[in-house]
Amino acid sequence: MPTPHRPVLLAMDFQNGIAGDEAFTTTGVLERARDAVAAARQKGIPVIWVRVALREGHPELAETASFAQIAAHGDLDEAHASTSIHDTLGRHEHEPIVTKRRISAFAGSDLDVLLRGYGADTLILAGVATSGVVLSTIRQAADLDFRVTVLSDACADRDEEVHRVLTQKIFPKQASVLTVADWVAQS
Repeated sequence: MPTPHRPVLLAMDFQNGIAGDEAFTTTGVLERARDAVAAARQKGIPVIWVRVALREGHPELAETASFAQIAAHGDLDEAHASTSIHDTLGRHEHEPIVTKRRISAFAGSDLDVLLRGYGADTLILAGVATSGVVLSTIRQAADLDFRVTVLSDACADRDEEVHRVLTQKIFPKQASVLTVADWVAQS
């Protein structure tokens, strides 16, 4: 008898300081992610918001950490408006926000605890950037034995070719890759 899937949608790094960048606001990714969130809610699938943020003074960062270079490009302080979820996506107050300290949604966060609380075995991924949070999270989720679906048009990257290669050649080795419309029709 097949085990029923218990999916959770992870909406990752759709925060003002990242998703609000012109590189993403002009791609339609925010609208597709909003559609995915609406579909998840309609289907009773929990939505977890993931953001990257650091404590004041960034004590999480070692001087040699490669992530320090990324953090230097924007204000990632927890209390700064740049780490708030972008208004376009319409987060509901009861939907949890996971704060991560590195690139993967699992790194330095309590995501695993929430997923166990939901009884999740399947992750639906949407996020920016494809080569950042999506790539790192899919790898770790696969290692943790989650079923993974990537919503290709609810993800975007500053480099369209990198996005294409990841969603068409790399991700299918560890995940189902669907458009939001195909995922909605399938589930």
